Amino acid sequence: MVSFTQFCILYFYFIASVVSQVSGMFSKSLKKSSEILCMINIVVFVFFNGASAEFISIDCGSTSNYNDPSTGLSWSSDMDIMKHGRQMTVENPNGNSMQFRTRRDFPSDNKKYCYNLSTKERRRYLVRATFQYGSPANVDAYPKFEIYLDATRWATVTIQDGSRKYVNEMIIRAPSDSIDVCICCATTGFPFISTLELRPLNLSMYATDYEGDFFLNVAARVNFGALTKDLVRYPDDPYDRFWESDLDRRQNFLVGVAPGTARISTSKNVDIRTREYPPVKVMQTAVVGTEGELSYRLNLEGFPANARAYAYFAEIEDLAPNETRKFQLREPYIPDYSNAVVNIAENANGSYTLYEPSYMNVTLDFVLSFTFSKTNDSTEGPLLNAMEISKYQQ
Repeated sequence: MVSFTQFCILYFYFIASVVSQVSGMFSKSLKKSSEILCMINIVVFVFFNGASAEFISIDCGSTSNYNDPSTGLSWSSDMDIMKHGRQMTVENPNGNSMQFRTRRDFPSDNKKYCYNLSTKERRRYLVRATFQYGSPANVDAYPKFEIYLDATRWATVTIQDGSRKYVNEMIIRAPSDSIDVCICCATTGFPFISTLELRPLNLSMYATDYEGDFFLNVAARVNFGALTKDLVRYPDDPYDRFWESDLDRRQNFLVGVAPGTARISTSKNVDIRTREYPPVKVMQTAVVGTEGELSYRLNLEGFPANARAYAYFAEIEDLAPNETRKFQLREPYIPDYSNAVVNIAENANGSYTLYEPSYMNVTLDFVLSFTFSKTNDSTEGPLLNAMEISKYQQ
């Protein structure tokens, strides 16, 4: 039997194939082809939007279920599934998100307090836990504690700013028909959690050669050239990934920017039909190294480690026939990748089309400095729309 997601994928490629043939027959009408492709993306979004019915969204500490007007997602209270701990009202929550008005606190007794989430064995999911302590008038020490996914130690949650939302994401292939997300083992304060989410992914996304032995612990997912500081998430991303704005600077994150770095954007549709399906909204913005280089530095929590890294490129400037954009990854040096020349429109078979190279297994340090440099025969500097880095978690 074909699953809903498989049906969506098959439907998507059938329609895309038909339109490709039709637009080829009527190549003189480029505007019409663009409109048709845009309509396809809308149709596909409507189909994939049905997948949100499979989302699990738990507002920990809430006493009622509700629909979030900002995303349209349904949220459930954890009152019926978690009998331990206590519901707490968050003091001075940051922003207007309904999910961060309460939290659930647990005893500091080194016991594991676990939420059990239903899954389909061998299907890939994004699991997300978020934490916002709030800003009470007096606090001796903010909490520091552990979270686990089944028996796998996921992360140490260290609260340093009560108004900040701390986000932990793991991409997994479900080992059975359910998983446990557990909170425990505070060294200061007490363990707590604000929200817990489970998002099914489509069949092509985030496949690795090592998923039988490792999860992917998300370290960075950045939207470059973003128009605002806001996250891009559902409904712009049907899989509800969090794409952080590169305008939202924090300590040791996206610093050391090269001179001449410029921000560009487009309102045109971008074809994102690749393995990971990044949102069109993310691909419609980018940074460009007008002086020949793009360079950033960021700290990666939990590194040094082996990682899966993704770069997302789409040519969203209309280059003249005598203009070219060719560049290479100069830092860090990665054999088999750094010597390759990126020519986005050529690699992607057209402008406004995604090219998505990925690095299956690279060793990265805690401080990641990366630089793209244009080649000598290129007239334009390097371009970057987005990136993702995830640590292999055994």
